[in-house]
Amino acid sequence: MININIKKVLFGSLGKMDLDVEVNIKEHSFVALAGESGSGKTSLLRVLAGLEEAEGKISVNEEIWLEGKKSLPTQKRGIGFVFQDYALFPNMSVQKNLLFVKKDKALAMKLLEMTDMLSLKDRLPASLSGGQKQRVALCRALMNRPSILLMDEPLSALDPSMRTKLQHDILKLHKEFGTTTIMVSHDPSEIYRLADRVLKLEQGKIVQDSNAKEAFLKTKGSQKFSLQGELLDIVQADILYIAIVAIGQQLVEVVLDEKEAKSLTIGQSVQVNTKAFAPSLS
Repeated sequence: MININIKKVLFGSLGKMDLDVEVNIKEHSFVALAGESGSGKTSLLRVLAGLEEAEGKISVNEEIWLEGKKSLPTQKRGIGFVFQDYALFPNMSVQKNLLFVKKDKALAMKLLEMTDMLSLKDRLPASLSGGQKQRVALCRALMNRPSILLMDEPLSALDPSMRTKLQHDILKLHKEFGTTTIMVSHDPSEIYRLADRVLKLEQGKIVQDSNAKEAFLKTKGSQKFSLQGELLDIVQADILYIAIVAIGQQLVEVVLDEKEAKSLTIGQSVQVNTKAFAPSLS
């Protein structure tokens, strides 16, 4: 069990705010930290890792990581950390990047095989794609068999197909190594696919603690569906108007009448709703 009860003054998107979090996290769970940019997600992750100071207490399986002025060094916390920017050693091969953490060739080979990277073990990071680099970073984070894996938007720079592939890799490794995984993400589909618990932060405080379905799905039963997106453009087509809406990484066209078109502003956040729920999948 991870017990977190910490406070820290931050300067977020709206100015000064207090990171004030009290939460318990079960061993082997997969927790997503969600919320707007500047809400304190990354700071909470870094405090847990020992990369930032805070007041309060953190204990993991009754071992004290933080209490008063006592703070366990990062290297003694038994964590793996996956950053957005990969942070690989450019002059070392894929295999050597892993072995730098721990001289366990069997484990390195197992991790590379599980992530389809074994054939690239002798390549340098500069010759890899973004998705391949992130797989190496993920493998490296698991070389010490950490009890806790922390990930700060690890897939945000990748294209949709590679994100999906790596999401499956992350889930497979999470289950195989029995880690407690805590991930910062802005992607609802990613969170839905991976996490069994979602902690939503606003201005440094947890405002929602639920599963992904309760956190992101706004509809009940088969009455309708509702999706949030950004209005990119309104194009006139004869007497009708077509709204171009970005929903995630997809573009959707919605027919409007003149009155609806004039009430909307390009760039605003909109809801795309249907009254009759009869979708088809292909």
